Amino acid sequence: MNDSTAEQSPVFGIVVGEHSGDTLGAGLMTSLMCVYPNAKFIGIGGPKMQSLGFESLFEMDELSVMGIFEVLGRLKRLFHVKDRLAEQFIDHKPDVFIGIDAPDFNLRLERQLKKAGIKTVHYVSPSVWAWREKRIFKIEAATDMVLSLLPFEKDFYDKYEVPCTFVGHPLADDIPFTSDKVEARQALNLPVNKKILALMPGSRAGELSRLTEPFLLSAEQLFEQDLDLQFVVPMISEKRAEQFKQLKKNIAPHLPVTIITHKTQQVMAASDCLLMASGTVTLEAALVKRPMVICYKFNAFTYHMFKGLVKLEWFSLPNLLTKKSLVPELLQSKVSVDNIVPLVKERLYQDQTSLEDEYINIHLALKQNASKQAAKAVMDLMLK
Repeated sequence: MNDSTAEQSPVFGIVVGEHSGDTLGAGLMTSLMCVYPNAKFIGIGGPKMQSLGFESLFEMDELSVMGIFEVLGRLKRLFHVKDRLAEQFIDHKPDVFIGIDAPDFNLRLERQLKKAGIKTVHYVSPSVWAWREKRIFKIEAATDMVLSLLPFEKDFYDKYEVPCTFVGHPLADDIPFTSDKVEARQALNLPVNKKILALMPGSRAGELSRLTEPFLLSAEQLFEQDLDLQFVVPMISEKRAEQFKQLKKNIAPHLPVTIITHKTQQVMAASDCLLMASGTVTLEAALVKRPMVICYKFNAFTYHMFKGLVKLEWFSLPNLLTKKSLVPELLQSKVSVDNIVPLVKERLYQDQTSLEDEYINIHLALKQNASKQAAKAVMDLMLK
């Protein structure tokens, strides 16, 4: 890095809407700061980004809303936040604006900023390859560059000649190829010689409220069949942990569970099997290389609105990446104790070593030094 580069103080606008975006944003900031140590970062960021000096104008939780019904209830507030951000960025133009995930919010903001002459990047492709393909033209109108985490996404953008750079996934860079189970258990003070099932009903309030009951009822049945079975519940925050505790009081007050906050990856490494909500965390689980059963339940209104529009055979990332039913998926009404229990038992008590090679292939494909690649793409666009 030469002195003139070090002295530059570019301004990067960034907006993230959830914890996975906060992780991506922190990685991107770190790589950009290696080149521009005096850079300024402003917008909406989470705790990881704020610890690096990010100036957050609103709380990240403002955008952590999923599903049509849920969004409708917050629409007025979301528009207020978007308008305030647009005003801020148009009045004080950043060198580049990067919307990280949260596509319903960020793409609208990006389109407004692009029209005002601000260069825009969308980091993490929306699932246009899964449903409503024509949304790609709205993405093209809103962004100068899409940064994709998954290789099959770039193929889709190339088909429509929309600028896209595959950068790999930061999780594949950060997670080692081998995650030691005994070491993780010792670090968490968990028993070394007993079976451990991680219950992971989600990081959003809505999904947690819908998945906690079937997860706990399934755990109760599994516990009746194996009193040595241990249950660990990793939670992304104290707020979600408290929500889970209140739900558990009503659903399974006597079931012994260990709740651990802020150590999700370590809990996964310590576990024999994961019963989990769909999302980025399922990719993390594949990279940690543990058997899993993946579930998801939308708000009923949201599900009935969109179920006919989805084209995919699978909805979880491990299956999408391998283009096969590598791990079991249960969606909506199929998320039941009768379906969950046998799938979990098979993965707890039967040999699962055949998964290892598939997980390693996923890891190799996604390990691209993603934060550095993303920063390079942002800088290349900024300097055009």
